[in-house]
Amino acid sequence: MTVKLLIADDHEIVLCGLKNILADSDVTVVAEARTGKQAVQLALGCEPDVVLLDIRMPAGDGLQALGQLKLEKPELPVLMLSAYDNPTYSARAVALGAAGFVMKGASREELLDAIRTAASGRDLWSHDKLRRITGALAAPRMTNDIEVPLTHREGEVLRQMALGLRNKEIAVELKVSYETVKEHVQHILRKIGVTDRTQAAVWAVRKKLV
Repeated sequence: MTVKLLIADDHEIVLCGLKNILADSDVTVVAEARTGKQAVQLALGCEPDVVLLDIRMPAGDGLQALGQLKLEKPELPVLMLSAYDNPTYSARAVALGAAGFVMKGASREELLDAIRTAASGRDLWSHDKLRRITGALAAPRMTNDIEVPLTHREGEVLRQMALGLRNKEIAVELKVSYETVKEHVQHILRKIGVTDRTQAAVWAVRKKLV
């Protein structure tokens, strides 16, 4: 049985490479997108069996596109694709309903196996990764509708954390010092009742901050 695949990546060389890797297999690329917005539009029109979304794309990144797709077509399996093994990406992907996370350095067989697994209705999340993120979802602050008094700046820092930025990158983005960001991160984790950035990313998704 042929698996119809939609690929979304803003780099032509990646799109070409993926198509070459998938050639002569049971996976057929039925559509290609260069932005998150385009990926959503194509997925709603061409009826793919699986969507493979790059995370870092213009005009709505892959995780934003994932959230929109799951609202429009909750049963459609979506795999996230990235060159970065970033725990906040994984946390957001799980929280938003992705079927799995594929690294751009994966082998042909690993990629095909991931696509086939997603097409069959199963997910690719490891037990350890799911346990960690599920633990975050079960944190007291997340199971109760508690208002957390984050300052405006803390909210900005949390959004950047949930997008996968590290402290130095957040400092550049917000035009503040590294030490200031570090202090804000410590305050955020304490206020929302979590212990690390992965859990903070899940909390931000649950609160619709990203």
